[in-house]
Amino acid sequence: MTKIKAISVGRIRILVLLAGLSVLAFSGSARSDSLLVSSFGNASILQYDATTGAFTRTLVSSGSGGLMTPDGILLGKNGDLLVVSDKVVGGLDVSGSVLEYNATTGAFIGDFVSLGSGGLIAATDMIYGPNGNLFVSDFFGHDVKEYNGTTGAFIGVFASTNLNFPQELVFGPNGNLYVADERNVAEFNGTTGAFITQIAAFSTNGFPEPLAVAFGLNGNLFVGLGNPGEILEYNSTTGAPMGTFISSGSCGLGSANSLSFQPNGELYVANPTGNDILAFNGATGACIGTLVSPGNGGLNSPVNFIDIPSPVATTPEPSSFALFCAGLILILSALRGHRKVA
Repeated sequence: MTKIKAISVGRIRILVLLAGLSVLAFSGSARSDSLLVSSFGNASILQYDATTGAFTRTLVSSGSGGLMTPDGILLGKNGDLLVVSDKVVGGLDVSGSVLEYNATTGAFIGDFVSLGSGGLIAATDMIYGPNGNLFVSDFFGHDVKEYNGTTGAFIGVFASTNLNFPQELVFGPNGNLYVADERNVAEFNGTTGAFITQIAAFSTNGFPEPLAVAFGLNGNLFVGLGNPGEILEYNSTTGAPMGTFISSGSCGLGSANSLSFQPNGELYVANPTGNDILAFNGATGACIGTLVSPGNGGLNSPVNFIDIPSPVATTPEPSSFALFCAGLILILSALRGHRKVA
């Protein structure tokens, strides 16, 4: 008769724990998101660590693929990077386009929306709509144009009523389109483009000027202004003003050109007058500090940015590999003691 030599319950527990830790250690390290910034002043796309604000590299250099006036930026449906840019002649924007780049290497791929398509003059921002199409604000065209979200083909003018010089766009929780315009913030039906209401009206001389719109953590609408640079809050249901969320000068804010509420509860703001990206508490508006320091990596007049996830690393660090090996050694040692005895 044969018997199996017993292994203590405590030893089994330790082995299981070490094996589990070994697997976890080998599975990869924590991800680090990247911040891609449209540096308007030197016509380039710069990359930063989204947590520390450290400069990583110049992803797209000035002139690549005809890049002249980078502003609105987003990831396309295929994972490529889309950037709006205009052709400038004699200091004036004469025709706009949406350029496509490899989001990893920055290599130019081609024109997603060709120069001047649909009468595009001065593209400032873009966003995918609920129907999957791409909507582009045309500053000098005084409207928002719609393009096929897959091919970039022009579909038509989506919205134009009460628009003077449209800039940043956002689709709200209700599916409607909100547009930051030089003289107002307007709401349009997200399906038909029909004008619904004017959320806020500003002086006809363009000061202060609404530059950015975003929905906050509490569901309200936040509007970024330039000259003076401040951020206002509005009730998302009634449109009623809720007051100043962030005052001019807070954290050095001079112009709120783009707003992004982050998963960590913070609000990032592109501040071109300070050549930096600022961080605020997304619930209280309190200044946290400078995320990307002034001029870091050559940053010059940042006007827009996006946060993109970086791939999870699969190569283990030396400490992780050592833990993995230690677990294997203990397991093999136990199995050697798990021999048959008469």
